[in-house]
Amino acid sequence: MYSAIADNKRKTVIIMAAFLLIVGGLGWLLSHIYAGGRPSVTIGVLIGTAIYTLFTYFSGSRMALAVHGARQVDKRAEPRLYRIVENLVITEGLPMPGVYIMEDPSPNAFATGRNPNNAAVCVTTGLLEIMDDKELEGVMAHELGHIKNYDVRVNIVAFGLTAAIGLLADILLRLSWFGDDDDSSQVMIVLGIAGAVLAPIVATLIQLAVSRQREYLADATGALATRYPEGLASALEKIEEYGSVLKKQNSSTAHLFFANPLKRGSLASLFSTHPLVEDRVRRLREIGHKA
Repeated sequence: MYSAIADNKRKTVIIMAAFLLIVGGLGWLLSHIYAGGRPSVTIGVLIGTAIYTLFTYFSGSRMALAVHGARQVDKRAEPRLYRIVENLVITEGLPMPGVYIMEDPSPNAFATGRNPNNAAVCVTTGLLEIMDDKELEGVMAHELGHIKNYDVRVNIVAFGLTAAIGLLADILLRLSWFGDDDDSSQVMIVLGIAGAVLAPIVATLIQLAVSRQREYLADATGALATRYPEGLASALEKIEEYGSVLKKQNSSTAHLFFANPLKRGSLASLFSTHPLVEDRVRRLREIGHKA
């Protein structure tokens, strides 16, 4: 159990480091195509990306809640949900997060925030309707696992870096057409175009890989918190049966949700922010058998 958590954390550090390599590589290409190879351009790109990511870091949580029209509730308005979250944070030794509800018939949930002291959990009205207490507790333990493991921070940073890489790649693609006509410049133009096309794809795949690894980690953390992995496994199976696709979809926040909130396409398994439900249920039941 603990070795799986440690392994996922190591993998995520490696994946996040890959973001910086992509940004640095795009900055290097930009400097050679547009500024004669001056290193100051690469440094400027790295600094600009860091500033943009910081902005996303501090504003991303509020934006995610606002995009989905989430409303904050207290113990009087939603005693069942609030009590379950309250009991779990006491068990885990966490500060009480903001508790939100969004109006949507599809069963789903997400956590957001910068850290445990600045976090929120949000569930759909559909989730509250179909889950029994043990299943709802499993879902909330999973979301609090994201907060406890600082997944919410990783997800916000990954989102900011992916957006920055897309912006840089677009600039690089446009500037590559204004190089000189000598052979070396032609080579740099080709590299620039290749980098501009491939970098956003690679960055997106890395972001999705971060999310998938973190879902497994949060499942394991939630199972440890409740001591009842079957509750979370049953919740996943019920969500798979009812469907988790939101009425109001937003691809930029899809990686935050408990289950995939987007419509599935032919490439869903490759570009999915979530691992397959069958895999998650199997792992949870393996944890239950070992307990």
